Amino acid sequence: MNRFVILATGFLLLFVGGGARFAIGLVLKPIAEELDIGRSAVGLAVAAYLVVTSASMFLAGRLADALSMRLVLVGGLLIGAAGMGLMGVLSAPWQIFVFFGVVFAIGNGIASITPVSLLVSRAFPDKAGLANGVVSAGMSAGQLVVIAAFAVILAHAGWRALFYWAAVAHLALLPLLFLALPKGLASGQNASSRGPAPGDLALPGAVRTRQFWLLIGVYALCGFDDFFVSTHVVAFAQDRGVEALLAGNLLALMGLVGFAGVIAAGAWSDRVGPAKPAVASFLLRIGAFALIVVDQSPAAIAVFALLFGLTFLMTAPLLVLFARDAFGLVNLGTITGLIVMIHHMCGGLGAWVGAALFDANGAYDGAFALMFISSILACLLSAALARK
Repeated sequence: MNRFVILATGFLLLFVGGGARFAIGLVLKPIAEELDIGRSAVGLAVAAYLVVTSASMFLAGRLADALSMRLVLVGGLLIGAAGMGLMGVLSAPWQIFVFFGVVFAIGNGIASITPVSLLVSRAFPDKAGLANGVVSAGMSAGQLVVIAAFAVILAHAGWRALFYWAAVAHLALLPLLFLALPKGLASGQNASSRGPAPGDLALPGAVRTRQFWLLIGVYALCGFDDFFVSTHVVAFAQDRGVEALLAGNLLALMGLVGFAGVIAAGAWSDRVGPAKPAVASFLLRIGAFALIVVDQSPAAIAVFALLFGLTFLMTAPLLVLFARDAFGLVNLGTITGLIVMIHHMCGGLGAWVGAALFDANGAYDGAFALMFISSILACLLSAALARK
């Protein structure tokens, strides 16, 4: 099998899924206005999505260690398409929780970075950082292209049409998966067939290590920042007087610079290890949040989007390298799936906290200050990961 076909397939999966998951941030304001609900209600739906998709990512990691990768990814795409289609017909606030927070969340979590990272890491064992950077860039490209397309659809056809097109995009990937991935391909076959190496750890052994808890801390704080920004940045920009279409394209702008950031982080990690790119990512975030705390003009919002967008997915290709070096290959899917689950659950908390602080104060100032502090903590923990 041509490993570059695997790379392209992984890129396109994350391209579609990575774009679709940000749709809720783009339509947060019109949905809240049409259904006459507060933003915190939609924020809770995003939190539900992140909890459910997190658990699904852990499940996907477990399944990817043992089952057919094609089966795992096809199932995820079908469920994700169903969730997006149902969002187009919602008529009550509780349906946001069910359609986006449960159905789409399950599909998006299964057909996600966790199984895709395992797939490409074993296809490119000597360039795992760069390969993961390339497929992770699919999420940035999706954020750029898909969100830009969604913004046009939103402006001309309304938010319901946006979700219908998202469902079609998921279904369009099915033929590619059947062509690219053999029926019996399981990401863990090569590792499990050789048996555990001396450095391989199962999950109970990994939990007893310092590296595991440092990784939990770094990715929990990273998710807290990530999903606060992706959920609220469009509404924040509109509150500050940025026109709706231009505000929507802030997510696309973040995807554009994120595309470069994630590939650079992956290539850099192949040369120096994953710790230094992680530290650099959080240093940039500290600067971005410091800026927006003191200046919320349209120009400052644009600079903030550029700085934060550059870091948005930089840590994604680093996780599999951190975990592979610390815990080995046999249980890589299970361990990385658990860490990604924590990342997304804390992301749900960040999305909800941002909404709650806005509803309480009528502004995002307190939320930005909180994210500034969390980025400092994540930077310190990333530096500690460099010490074995």
